[in-house]
Amino acid sequence: MKYPERMDAFNDFVLAAGDRLWTFAVLPVLVILGVYFTVRSGVVQFRWLPEMFRTLADKTPVRSDGTPQSVSAFQAFTISAASRVGVGNIAGVGTAIAIGGPGAVFWMWTMAFIGGASSFVESTLGQLFKVRDADGFRGGPAYYMLHGLRSRWMGTLFAGILIVCFPFAFSSLQANTISATLTSTAGISSGGGWVTILIGAVLALLTGLVVFGGVRRIATVTQAVVPAMALSYLLLGLVIVFLNIERLPGVFAEIYTQAFGFNEVVGAAFGMILMTGIKRGMFSNEAGLGSAPNAGASAAVTHPVKQGLVQTLGVYFDTFLICSITAFIILVTAPDLSEATRGIALTQNAIVGALGPWASVLLSVIIFLLAFSSILGNYYYGESNIEFISTRPRVLFGYRVLAVLAIFVGAVASADLIWNTADAIMGLMALVNLVAIALLSGLVFRLMRDYSAQRRAGRDPVFTRDRLPGVTGISCWEDELSVTGTIPVPAARE
Repeated sequence: MKYPERMDAFNDFVLAAGDRLWTFAVLPVLVILGVYFTVRSGVVQFRWLPEMFRTLADKTPVRSDGTPQSVSAFQAFTISAASRVGVGNIAGVGTAIAIGGPGAVFWMWTMAFIGGASSFVESTLGQLFKVRDADGFRGGPAYYMLHGLRSRWMGTLFAGILIVCFPFAFSSLQANTISATLTSTAGISSGGGWVTILIGAVLALLTGLVVFGGVRRIATVTQAVVPAMALSYLLLGLVIVFLNIERLPGVFAEIYTQAFGFNEVVGAAFGMILMTGIKRGMFSNEAGLGSAPNAGASAAVTHPVKQGLVQTLGVYFDTFLICSITAFIILVTAPDLSEATRGIALTQNAIVGALGPWASVLLSVIIFLLAFSSILGNYYYGESNIEFISTRPRVLFGYRVLAVLAIFVGAVASADLIWNTADAIMGLMALVNLVAIALLSGLVFRLMRDYSAQRRAGRDPVFTRDRLPGVTGISCWEDELSVTGTIPVPAARE
C-alpha cells in the first residue's frame, strides 16, 4: 500500500473511531449531565444572566503593594474567548452546515444553552481548586481532579490529553486555516510551496514572541485583539444580513424545520444533523470540554462563582453571537448545499458573493486575528497543564518550542487528518472532565447557595475556606482575602 493510501486508511480509521466515541459515549453523557446541571442549578445559565455582566466588570483584587494579584476577570474571559473564537466559528460552522444542513445550527444553539450549565460548574471548580504560581494563579480540571478528587493519575491523564489536543492539534488547525485563507486571497493554488512555508515561519515567530512572555503578555494581547476582531466580524455579518434581510425569516424556518430531519437539503439523517451540530458547537464554545477552566482559574476574583458566571457568558458570546452570524452569512446568500465545500470555503464564498472580491481581503484579516488569538489561548491551556505535570523550567521551555513548531507544521500540512484526530481526542478529553465535574458538582451548588445568600444580604460575595467546612484541597482563598481588605461574612446555611 502506497503512502497516500495508508494515510487515507488511517484517516478513515480515526474518523470512524471518533464517531463511535461521540455517538455512544460523549453525546449521552454530555446531554444527561448538561440537563442535570441545568435543573439542579435552577437554570443558572439563564436566571443569573444579569449577574454575569456585573461580575465581568469586577475590579482585580490587589496585593499589599498595590499590584494586581493576577489577571482580571475580563482578561481571563478574553483568554478563554481567544481559544473559543477561532476556526470553529467560521470553518466549523461552515462544515456543520455543509454536512448537516441548516438544522445543525439549531443543535448548536441548544447545546450552547444546555452546556452553559456545564461551563458554569467546571469553571467554578477551576476557581475553587486553583493554586498559586509566579504569574498569579493557575488551575483547571487537572487541578480539581488532584485536589478535589485526590486523583493525581486522573489529573495527569487529562493534562496529557489536553496538551495533545489544544496547543498541538487545535493550534495546528488554526495555523492551517490562516495559511489556506491567505493563499486563497492571494490567488495562489493549494499547496503554495514556499509561500505556505513563509506564512508558517511568520506565524511561528509571532507566536513565539508572545508565548515566551508568559500569561500576562498573552492576557494583554488577547484583551486588545479579541474585542476588535469580534466586533469587526459581527459588523461584517450584519451588513450581509441587512443586504439580504428578506431572506432572514426563511433562514429561521430552515433552521428549525430541518433540525429534526425534515426536508433535509443535503439528505442528512437526523442523527447526522444532531451529531454534527453538537460536535462543531462543542469544538467552538468548549462547554463541558474542560478547557475554559484553565483560563478561568487564572483570574483573581473574590468568589469562585463569579468566574463560573463569566465563563458561561463566554459560551453565549461564542455561539449565539459569533457562530450565529457565520450561519446567517452562509444561509441568507442561499447557497446550494447539495455540493457545498466543507470548511472555510463555504463562508468565504458567501461573503465574497454578497460584498464582492474586496471582502475576501477583509475576511483574511479577521480570520488571522481569530485564529491567532485562538493559538494564544490554546497555548496557555497547554502551559497550565504542563506545569501540573512538571514545574521544571527545561520542561516548560521544551513545551514552548514544540508549541511554536506545531504552528509551522500546521500551516504547511493537510488539515483532514488533524480535524478528525482532534475530534477524537476532544471526545476523550470531554469524557474525563465530565466524570470529574459530575462527582464534584455538589460543591458548586453549595457555593451557589453561599453566593446567593451574600447577594441577598446586599454584599459583594467573598469566599473563604471556612465557608465549605470539611472540604480539603483548597489552598488560595484565605491568602486572597488578606490582601483585599474584605471582612469575612458568616457562612450560608446548608
